[in-house]
Amino acid sequence: MGDLILKCDGLYKRFGKKQILNNVSLQINQGDILGFIGPNGAGKTTTIKLILGLQKIDSGRVEINGFDIEKNFEKAISKVGTIVENPDLYMYLTGYQNLKLIKNMYKDVDKKRIDEVVKLVGLGNRINDKVSKYSLGMRQRLGIAQALLHKPNLLILDEPTNGLDPEGIKELRDLIKNLAKKEKMGILISSHNLAELESFCNKVTIIKNGRVVETNNIKDVKKIEQSYIIEVDNLKNIESIIGMPIEKINDTQFKLHIKKEQAPIVIQKLVENNKKIYMCAEEIISLEDAFLKKTGGNVIE
Repeated sequence: MGDLILKCDGLYKRFGKKQILNNVSLQINQGDILGFIGPNGAGKTTTIKLILGLQKIDSGRVEINGFDIEKNFEKAISKVGTIVENPDLYMYLTGYQNLKLIKNMYKDVDKKRIDEVVKLVGLGNRINDKVSKYSLGMRQRLGIAQALLHKPNLLILDEPTNGLDPEGIKELRDLIKNLAKKEKMGILISSHNLAELESFCNKVTIIKNGRVVETNNIKDVKKIEQSYIIEVDNLKNIESIIGMPIEKINDTQFKLHIKKEQAPIVIQKLVENNKKIYMCAEEIISLEDAFLKKTGGNVIE
């Protein structure tokens, strides 16, 4: 990955007697899409507020592009774009008019830049329609266009897929992947839609009770224990044949917690005992399953 964009180091935050964040650290490099996940009340929104300078940090440090968010707020925040759930839009204005209003907040945003972000988010054919006629997915893309006007290299999205239908989610997913890859942005996404995050994030930070449980790439987060699912004609005497306990799935399938190099040995024993083998595949768990196992919870949001 590219250069470091966001670094959160040892963040602590308390409200009254309640400790909300306890030594939270994470970082985002150029081109990263980091999924920020955790149960309700885990500290995701508080972390985002500290990153954006919306709340005071009790202890710890946030740096964006090398600038401390508290000591040098304007420079730190100058390259940050953000959208929280549903963007604030004027429904009676066109998409273009909405962007022109936002443009006035920045010094160096001209018509050319507006045209660039319109093309970037794929709204060229509808940008002159009133926002009231937009689908939820189109409104979300317009919100991201607003967040991109000042050419940020860090984009922070809090629950961006809320209320979107499958088509809108796909549009948003494709846009986010394009921004990270082609625009070389770093993107932080807080969401409870783990299936979607799994499809486009390259890294995940799991937070629970204000503490980071794990930060890793998607593949490694899902590596809890290696196991294989094997299907045979029947399970009669199967444990005595392979010489180890099994986890029965149904009348013909079972699971073994073994390493890759052990699988051929198990297969050989089954063949030698005239078992018909229909399948042997490494079990791939979902991000949601990994999340639930690592947080010990049964609720995502």
